[in-house]
Amino acid sequence: MEIYKILVVDDEPDLCEGLKLNLEIEGYEADTAYSAEEALEMDLATYDLIMLDVMMGKMSGFEFARILKRNPATAHIPIIFCTAKNADDDMIAGLNLGADDYVTKPYNIRNILARIKSVLRRTERTGSGAQSQSAIMEQKKVEKPKNIIREEGLVIDLDQIVCTIDEVPVRMPRKEFELLSLFMSNPGKIFSREDILQKVWSDEVVVVNRVVDVNVTRLRAKIGKYGKLIVTRSGYGYGFKV
Repeated sequence: MEIYKILVVDDEPDLCEGLKLNLEIEGYEADTAYSAEEALEMDLATYDLIMLDVMMGKMSGFEFARILKRNPATAHIPIIFCTAKNADDDMIAGLNLGADDYVTKPYNIRNILARIKSVLRRTERTGSGAQSQSAIMEQKKVEKPKNIIREEGLVIDLDQIVCTIDEVPVRMPRKEFELLSLFMSNPGKIFSREDILQKVWSDEVVVVNRVVDVNVTRLRAKIGKYGKLIVTRSGYGYGFKV
């Protein structure tokens, strides 16, 4: 059985140690860092998930997340923000950085554990936690794709979990890839926000409709000229090439 390795980054030692203890009780391997600077000294690529505070010392959690997402060795690692910053703008900013979930303090430990389990399950399903994007592309060279959806130059390989535009790989977080897969697999169908939450986000994670809007907006920007193929039906939801 695989043991997941989780890093908790927070400048509150008691919170770090309490969360670390509960994670270990649940069977995870857990480490802590009391600042983003301390975390950057660690071998971050070995972690399966990072729990990250936002307001910390000189370097904020948002800045730290940007560093992670810019580095090919760590870009695939899922991030859950755990923070006292509970404004909608802060949540949207965190999601726009590629975070997989955003939890506000004070939180219930059972809720946190459920969210962690859900994120890791999605990671396992897509395989992005086990392989970097470059590793996926190397694998693509020696394996014939079997499950491909194409719309002109926009191509998604559902077996290899790769999106390309005009044969150029496009990096995207799991949620964006799953959204694009859902839309392109069902051309002409309009999905309500509730449908999308149910299909792309686990039932165990409490999210709001606004999260869908943020991710769709981010996805449209990511796929450039093909973003116009993701259509909005006011009052209903989203679809692809309706």
